[in-house]
Parts: sequence; structure tokens; C-alpha cells
Amino acid sequence: MHKQLQQTWHDAVRHARQMDLNLLAIGTLPTLEQGDLHLGNMSDMNRYRALNQQILQNRSRPICLDICGHEHLKLEHRDVMLEAATTSFQLHIQCPLSQAHHIYNASIIASAAMVAVAANAPYLFGKDLWAESRIPMFEQAIAAGGYSGAADGPLHRVSFGSDYARHSIQECFIENLQHFPVLLPEPFDDAAEAFRYLRLHNGTIWRWNRPLVGFDADGTPHIRIEHRTPAAGPTLIDMLANAAFFYGLVKNLADERAEGGALLPFAQAKDNFYQAARHGWIAMWSGSATASSGWPI
Repeated sequence: MHKQLQQTWHDAVRHARQMDLNLLAIGTLPTLEQGDLHLGNMSDMNRYRALNQQILQNRSRPICLDICGHEHLKLEHRDVMLEAATTSFQLHIQCPLSQAHHIYNASIIASAAMVAVAANAPYLFGKDLWAESRIPMFEQAIAAGGYSGAADGPLHRVSFGSDYARHSIQECFIENLQHFPVLLPEPFDDAAEAFRYLRLHNGTIWRWNRPLVGFDADGTPHIRIEHRTPAAGPTLIDMLANAAFFYGLVKNLADERAEGGALLPFAQAKDNFYQAARHGWIAMWSGSATASSGWPI
């Protein structure tokens, strides 16, 4: 993983220098201005433009950022390009279907520690906000809800989720189908076994821990859990250390969950996550966030 990331980074640095620019690996670039985030700077892909159109149509009003931290940021924006201000280091775990809900639940519990250890983006548009301002930024940048209440909830397309998966990871996909309208109604001629509709719909719902259907090299389908909470940077070594911490912690927690342990209520895991995103390591040391009954993160 380090070799692959290092090659990607070197390629990116080389291209940046050709444009007299430098790169910084970080959750949100401190020098970014709201004026940089417009459709003229959007990647030229039909998918992104269709998402922008559908999300704004779903909302029927401009996107409003309202983040209260050390300082208060409140502004309106008229497209989904605010999302471009958030860069994460997304980690995947491929797992057997029978164990996927344990890995998913363990990733949820681990999210508070992960966002705290990786937090490096407090600044947004000149304001000092959360320890990891990328979290509320991304949630509000694509604030579109489900069938009931549209953009006002009760569930949102970017969220911590609604609960653990109790018996199977399929519960997440069922929730997608039952709660969220299709944003990209595109017809496919593929066989049902390709899961094209499921994958397209799931790709428009951004849980911080998201189950994915993928395929091995021989075409065999598999389940992966995508963990989206860590910020990019600040160095490749930091990112690899965060990844090692995540994989070890999730393996331990998943084993405990499978044996009936790690019984942290979902509401506590969710509160831990937002406290850690807002306060960083302070939330850990103060004891306001706990990873399981009886021991601090």
C-alpha cells in the first residue's frame, strides 16, 4: 500500500510542479476560497453534473453551511462543489458475507478514534471550526434526505448511519431501497448478478462507513466495508499508521462483536464520533468518548 501511494503521490507532485503548484495532503485545504468551488472547476463527468442537478432538485433551495466551532461559519452555496473541499483517506476491508455486519459494526465503533487520530483540517474559508471540519462540511454539502422530509431528513445521504446491522449487512442495502429515492435513473442491460442498479444507488448514499458490492478478478462478487472518516495526510507514513491502527482495531472489535462483546450502544458510538470530530484528542482524554463498556479509546 505504501509503494502504491508513494507512486501516486510522486505522479501528482510532478504534474503539480508543471503548473507551478505544490501539493498538500490534508482533509481540507486552508487556502481554499468559496469562489474556487464552482461548476467550471468540476470534473467533466456526466455523473457529477447529473448528481448536482438531482440533489439541488431534491432540495429545492440552496445548500447552507452552518458550522459552529471555535468560530462560526454560515454561508449559502448553489451547487454541490462544496464537496470538493473534503479529501479523505478511504480504507476498505473485504470480508465474507456472513461476517460483514460484524466488520461494519466494528468500523462504526472505531470511527471516533479514527477521526480523532487523523484530524488535521480545522480551517475552512478562513474560519477555525472543528478539529476535523471536513465532517460537518461534507454532511451539509450534500444535504439531501430520503422519501420522508426530503433534505430535512430523518435520514440523510451523508450520515453516520441509522443503526448497527443487527443480523446481516443486507440491512443497509434494504434501507437504501426503502428510504432513499433514486438520484440517477439510468437503465442497464446487464444481468441481475452484476448488481449495477444496487451499486449505482449505493454510490449516491455516503455513510461514513459504507458497505460496497465489488468483484474479484475472476468475476466473483464480494462485500467490502469502506471506512471514510480519516482525513488525507499529513504524510504517507501518517496515513499508513492510521490504516494499520484501523485494521487492527476493527479486527479486534469485530471478533468481540461476534462473541457478544463490544456492546457499545449505537447512540453512544455516534456521539463519540461527532465529539471526536469537533474536539479531536481532547474528546478522548476528557473521557467524553468511549469505545466500549468500561474502557476509553
